[in-house]
Amino acid sequence: MIDGNCTWEEFKTRTAELLDKAEGSKLLFRGHGSSKWELQTTLERSQHTVEIEDYYETILKIRTEVQTYTGQSWPDGIDFSEIQANLRGGYDSFSRLMTFGSFPHYAYMAYLRHHGFPSPLLDWSASPFVAAYFAFREPREEDIAIFAFRERGPGGMKIGGSDSPAITLLGPYVQGPKRHFAQQSQYTICTTWEENWPFFSEHSKVCRPYDPEAEFQQDVIFKFVLPHTERRKVLRELQMYNLNAFTLFGSEESLMESLSIREEQGGG
Repeated sequence: MIDGNCTWEEFKTRTAELLDKAEGSKLLFRGHGSSKWELQTTLERSQHTVEIEDYYETILKIRTEVQTYTGQSWPDGIDFSEIQANLRGGYDSFSRLMTFGSFPHYAYMAYLRHHGFPSPLLDWSASPFVAAYFAFREPREEDIAIFAFRERGPGGMKIGGSDSPAITLLGPYVQGPKRHFAQQSQYTICTTWEENWPFFSEHSKVCRPYDPEAEFQQDVIFKFVLPHTERRKVLRELQMYNLNAFTLFGSEESLMESLSIREEQGGG
């Protein structure tokens, strides 16, 4: 068994085994402060619509305010009318738009995700240690979880169709805030075509535990549950790698968080 309950030392060993057996697919990691939390996007946890067309209309409507206030700007990309036409053009048109490397306004959406606006992007890190920091950063009296995600099957293959939800991996090569690169961020989206209309969907409807007997598997999820009592040990080790809130976020607030955790553990 390569996932399940484990100590920090066992997690590092099992993660190394996974990386060695990635079978031509990237392995991504995500940390949760509670082992009870599901794989959910901030959009799912909000009251915003999960209809893809409506969501794009919303974020493009607020873009002028975001750019004015932040001083940031993003390439215009395709306008909303073109997005709308593609989404309404049937499943093939929708798939080309959302799942074949042309995800509209990806950079802008990554910025919104990092700054708190509800997002269909589920954020992952290429580093298991970054994921571990997010899992252990807040003191809790319950066990934490670190997820590992493998998108493709052996040889880098992936199959899909209009009859089921699909997960698409959006790579790291996008203009984004500094924290996107510090955290080695990558994102996945889950979309579905229901009753001839496109929606953002739930990752949990697609991800499956690893089955060693299966000849082909994609969208595989591994879940490691670690005891909360390891928090002090883990954060101390991550600090030795200079991995803390300040290096991951780069803000004044994150500096305060880093100093707090350092002093909580006896100073530095």
